[in-house]
Amino acid sequence: MSSPISRYLVTYDIENDRVRGRVVTLLEGTGWRVQKSVFECMVDGDGLERLTRGLTRELERGPGGNVRVYRLCASCLEVSFGLGEVAAGSGAEPWIVV
Repeated sequence: MSSPISRYLVTYDIENDRVRGRVVTLLEGTGWRVQKSVFECMVDGDGLERLTRGLTRELERGPGGNVRVYRLCASCLEVSFGLGEVAAGSGAEPWIVV
């Protein structure tokens, strides 16, 4: 039985261009970009584990980088909204602006 799918906000600050490019590729395959260095990802427990493993592997390739992952609870999503030019990405789900 698989675990439920949850939404995660993933942000990064990575100095190394190659590492940053690989992190972006990994995140684009898992979620959608909501700002330049911010992604939203919908994954179950196994998906989160794979994502975390991949991000850790990429960060180990170069110094000067970090990634933060925040689980977004349902009540947080209900009161979240976007401002400005918010592009459609996931459908009807609310947007998170950080």
